[in-house]
Amino acid sequence: QVQLVESGGGLVQPGGSLRLSCAASGIIFSINAMGWYRQAPGKQRELVATITSVGSTQYADSVKGRFTISRDNAKNTVYLQMNSLKPEDTAVYYCNSEIMSIQSRFQDYWGQGTQVTVSS
Repeated sequence: QVQLVESGGGLVQPGGSLRLSCAASGIIFSINAMGWYRQAPGKQRELVATITSVGSTQYADSVKGRFTISRDNAKNTVYLQMNSLKPEDTAVYYCNSEIMSIQSRFQDYWGQGTQVTVSS
């Protein structure tokens, strides 16, 4: 089995920063893309940022220049550094990863989500 465990969420004032982490564990043969999504109350889940196995990144327009995604392949971990946070960044943030486990094919896995609240 594969698990994604997120950490780093919390309450922060507008303009502040947070760093999210997501570690993959279990029987892992290979990890392709890793990414972060978010879902605000009453809204659909949306892409925040993704990073490929060789480090190519993609960001939602709303977070470009403020958020940075990175990964440590040795630790099977992806990070999201969030700076200049705004109230509209408030959401549950989910980690996603394409992982090859015992099924010998890549499958999507999701973390349990971590709450980020930006409020004064």
